[in-house]
Amino acid sequence: MLELLWVVVLTALVLLVVTKILPVKHVIVYEYQKGLKYSKGRYSGTLDPGQYWIISTFASIVPVDVRPEFITIQGQDVLSADGVTLKVSLAAEFQVADPNVAINKNANFRTSLYLALQMSLREIVGAEKIDATLENRASISAKLMELTSKKASELGLKLISADVKDIMFPGEMKKAFAQVVKAQKEGQAALERARGETAALRNLANAARTMDDNPNLLQLRALQALADSPGNTLVMGLPSGAIPLSRRNEKSGASPRERNAQEEE
Repeated sequence: MLELLWVVVLTALVLLVVTKILPVKHVIVYEYQKGLKYSKGRYSGTLDPGQYWIISTFASIVPVDVRPEFITIQGQDVLSADGVTLKVSLAAEFQVADPNVAINKNANFRTSLYLALQMSLREIVGAEKIDATLENRASISAKLMELTSKKASELGLKLISADVKDIMFPGEMKKAFAQVVKAQKEGQAALERARGETAALRNLANAARTMDDNPNLLQLRALQALADSPGNTLVMGLPSGAIPLSRRNEKSGASPRERNAQEEE
């Protein structure tokens, strides 16, 4: 038991002396990082998050942030297939997938990814006419992902998304497109008016055919219209053979008292 105690004490003393003589360094690799370990200047492995003790004379650990981040490409002047200059901007999200390749195989992986996205954008927009570019704006993002994902993998990166932010035109083109849109809206409005007039004429034709088949419907409709609008005076025509009541009494030669007596009888 005493010998074991002496061994523990001696081991502790040796470790204490070694730590005092040799430059031992404590390194923490956080959850959002990966650690690149170098031994005598050579890459020796990738470390997961945790605490590490190294002898700084012979080894070192370089933390690499692997969280997703964004890169923005400001308005780029791109010539379309029909010779129109467009200014296109986009934003891309990426993260470091292989720290060894991203750090040890590239001087600056962010600049390399920027150039790859820029060249892919020029290739896509330059192959399409301006109308197709505007109509298929969403497809530009898919094509960017397709063209740039492989290049990003070669850089040790993972391209998460690449989306077009803005497509801008020169001043003259803006006016021209505004006029085109205005003409389209006016044409749609004229088409809707024509459809409404056609429907109204169709209804009138149906009503005319119905009244031809039933002439009394016209009189009934007129009476209904008068009943729905108060304040109108209705004048009813009499048949040509009708005789007013007062004139009929005069022809009979009876006085009003006699007529009343006749009516009472």
